[in-house]
Amino acid sequence: MKRYLISAIALLAVTIAGGWFWTTSAEDSVEIFLDQHWAHPIAPQGTPPAGFSPLEASLGAEACAQCHPDQHRDWRQSLHRKALSPGIRWQLRLMDQEAANECLRCHAPLAEQKALLAREHGWPNAPAGDLPEYVPLDLGHQGVMCSSCHLRDHQRFGPPPRGATREPAHDGFEVRAAYQDSRFCATCHQFPEDGPRLNGKLREDTLAQWQASPWAGEKTCQQCHMPDRRHEFRGIHDPEMVRRAVELMLEVVEGDDQGLMVEASLGNVGAGHHFPTYMVPKVYLQLSLVGPQRQRRPLAERIIGWQVDTAITKELADTRLPAGEWLKVRQPLASPPGEGWVVEATLTVAPAEHYERTYIDMLKQADKMDAETLRLLRQALTEARATRFEALRLRQPVPGGAS
Repeated sequence: MKRYLISAIALLAVTIAGGWFWTTSAEDSVEIFLDQHWAHPIAPQGTPPAGFSPLEASLGAEACAQCHPDQHRDWRQSLHRKALSPGIRWQLRLMDQEAANECLRCHAPLAEQKALLAREHGWPNAPAGDLPEYVPLDLGHQGVMCSSCHLRDHQRFGPPPRGATREPAHDGFEVRAAYQDSRFCATCHQFPEDGPRLNGKLREDTLAQWQASPWAGEKTCQQCHMPDRRHEFRGIHDPEMVRRAVELMLEVVEGDDQGLMVEASLGNVGAGHHFPTYMVPKVYLQLSLVGPQRQRRPLAERIIGWQVDTAITKELADTRLPAGEWLKVRQPLASPPGEGWVVEATLTVAPAEHYERTYIDMLKQADKMDAETLRLLRQALTEARATRFEALRLRQPVPGGAS
C-alpha cells in the first residue's frame, strides 16, 4: 500500500509547506490509482507478509475460490480464463521474449506468470531456482485471473463492499472506486493514442467508442459485462449478449411495379460501443426465400464488422454499427414465388472470424513448424470455428401465399 500512497503524500507535504490547501478529486484519484495499478511491466509481488498462511499468500485462482466460490465458478467459464488458449500459445512458440511480453501484458500480466512462461519457452532470464511456494506451477496458463486485477505487492484491492462482510482474510482489502469505473478495463481494451492503427483507426478503441456513445452517461463496462458483479465477462461470444445488443426487424411490403420489397433493419440498440467493437468478430445478416419443401433461395447478405487482411496491413471494409445506428437492407422481390414461401432473415455471429482466416493462412507454412506448434495451431482453428452461432432468425410470409 505504501507504494500507492507515496506520491500523494509527497505532494501533500509540499502543498502544506507552501501554505496551500490541496485535495484530490474522485476523478483524479481513479486516474492516479489506475496509472499505478496498471504500470507495465507489473512488478513481482515479493515476499508475502509474515502472518499470511500459504492460502492467503497464493497467487492462484484456486486459493481465492475457497472464499469466493461464485466468482471463481463464473471466471472458470470466461474468456479471461482462456486468455492463454492455444490461439495465443502457438504464437508464443514463434516469438522472441520481447515480442511475447507485448502479448502477455494482457494475456498473462503478472510478473510471476511471465517468469513461468519464460522457463517453459526457454527465453533469457528465466528463473532457474525453485519457485516461491505462493506461485502455483500452472499460474502461467491461468490467463487473466483474480490476482491480475485485484493484487499488487500482496495487497488486495476491490470495489466497495455490498453489505456486511465477514472477518477478512489476507488483511482485508483496500477499497478503490476504480473497480466500478470503465477506465479500469482500458489497459487491455483501449490502445493509447500512439498505439497501432489501421487506416487511421486504433485497433483497440472500445473505451473511446463507449465515451462517444449515448451509453457513456448511463452504464459502465462493468454494468453490462459484469452484472451484479458476476465474473463471466460475457461479450460477442455469448448469444444472449448479442440479442441484448441488437434489434432485428423484417418486413415484406409492396414495392414498385406491383412487385414486393423485402426490408430488413439491424440496429445497435444495446451495445455501448460499436457492434462489433474491433476487427476479430464478424456478423452476417442473410436474407433468403424459404419454400414449403425447405427450398432456399439467397436474396441478400451483409457483413457487419471491420474487415482487414490477415497481415493487418489493409482495410477491406468497415461496416461496424456505432451505438444507436441502424443498417437497412432493401431487396426487391419480383413476384410471389408461390404458396407456402416465406422470407427469412438470419443473424449469424463468427466471434473469431479474423483468427480463423489467420490460422488457415498460417497452416500453409506447416512445414516450417514443429509438431507442438502445429498441434496448437490446429486446435486453435478448431476452437475458433466452434464459436460460431446463430443469434436471431425471423420469418415473414410472402403476401399472396400461405405462411
